[in-house]
Amino acid sequence: MKNAVNYSGTSTCIGNTDASIDTSRGNSPSTTRTSEALAIPHIKVKKICCIGAGYVGGPTCTIIAAKNPDIIVTIVDINQARIDAWNSDNLPISEPGLDEVVKSCRGRNLFFSTDVDKAIHDADLIFVSVNTPTKTKGMGAGYAADLGYVESATRRIAQIARSDKIVVEKSTVPCRTAQNMRYILEANSKAGIRFDILSNPEFLAEGTAVSDLMNPDRVLIGSLKTESGRAAAASLADVYASWVARDQIITMNLWSSELSKLAANALLAQRISSINALSAICEATGADIEEVSYACGLDTRIGPKFLKASVGFGGSCFQKDILNLVYLSESLHLPEVAAYWKQVVDMNEYQKRRFSNRVISSFFNTIYGKKIAILGFAFKKDTSDTRESPAITLVNHFRTEGAQIAIYDPKVQESQIWIDLTEPGVMDDLTEVQKQVSIAKDAYAACDDADAVIICTEWDEFRDTVLDYKLIYDHMKKPAFVFDGRLILNKTRLEDMGFQVGTIGRATSGFTVPKDWE
Repeated sequence: MKNAVNYSGTSTCIGNTDASIDTSRGNSPSTTRTSEALAIPHIKVKKICCIGAGYVGGPTCTIIAAKNPDIIVTIVDINQARIDAWNSDNLPISEPGLDEVVKSCRGRNLFFSTDVDKAIHDADLIFVSVNTPTKTKGMGAGYAADLGYVESATRRIAQIARSDKIVVEKSTVPCRTAQNMRYILEANSKAGIRFDILSNPEFLAEGTAVSDLMNPDRVLIGSLKTESGRAAAASLADVYASWVARDQIITMNLWSSELSKLAANALLAQRISSINALSAICEATGADIEEVSYACGLDTRIGPKFLKASVGFGGSCFQKDILNLVYLSESLHLPEVAAYWKQVVDMNEYQKRRFSNRVISSFFNTIYGKKIAILGFAFKKDTSDTRESPAITLVNHFRTEGAQIAIYDPKVQESQIWIDLTEPGVMDDLTEVQKQVSIAKDAYAACDDADAVIICTEWDEFRDTVLDYKLIYDHMKKPAFVFDGRLILNKTRLEDMGFQVGTIGRATSGFTVPKDWE
């Protein structure tokens, strides 16, 4: 840690004894040096501490424990309720396959605790996996990441550590955060103790986190280009190498690793906003967005992933990371770059607003007193996460228009829905919200006597091959509307039942094209 920082920016693939580049795998840097990382002496990690038992730290370190039975992994958090949930049969995170993995190693070499200090003291390697929300006030409010939790965790490590530690940035952070962590550790550590900082960004998609961890596209490890930095990277690489192929474990400089996470999410979100922008054109012209996205996806230069039009993207990463990139660009005096990335978020907000306006316009521009059924509150299927969920925006918009709203989601807890629709700690408006919003026990109860049904989350149980939409139609007010915000319904089948169907990226039922176009 005391050595001067080398900003050379070269990348190293750990584990491949051949230093040549296989260009068939993509545009690998010509400066990649693979044998260098293998030769350097490094410690074998025996104990790992993960600070933060959330969506990233919990699943990641659970898989690490499962794949490394000889390593003791302790996940710590100051939230007692969350730790209690991790130690119970009702985990705080809903992810397919996670329960089984947790139960297979919990109490053996995987532990969940609120004793943060002991876990820090005992660990060789510490993951910092705390929340980094977008700032709500002060410099950079609305764009920059709030690094308060990262700083607090870093100071705690410096205060408690009595031996050398490898400290790993696991949270999604702005470029150069590792440098700030390094300053804090060096300024507050005990004499003779060395801290090595690594960046190890996560690339998990909620709903597939376990499979993403089991079979990652790549594992990035950023380090300083010092001897101790490379040794720390090699130690972490060994942990992942127990199940990840060595040529998929890529090391690079700290700043490249930090920026790669923001860049990856920005590029993926950009694709979603692009296809959503095209969906508006499809609705206005009679084109079909699924046909357009299918045709584009066949181009090998583009590919089919993240070309699914919807009511908008959500989750903890995309919007936050893009806004972080916007703030970084502005800080570097690159206003054109900032404006470019800001447009990706603006398009996402436009898509949500456009969709809700389409619902309202179908009712002669007023939904006052009408019952709207919202099917799905999570931002995507197979997760209970509601952060930045489009459903929140839609419900709030419909509330301002005076609608009565019934919500059903198979995984999201009722308490979480109320938190998302109110401002606890700011103003006590729960009573007001509950005058217009109710939470149903199932989809049929939500749709009973409704004027419109809106698909906000693509849960499989909402498909017309699973739900009895004829039964739903019979118990709705007429005309009965369905608005498919996730492209999971057979429009023709529902129209044959009598529904008026509005679908993202397709013209309304009454749209007609000139006969000579047919």
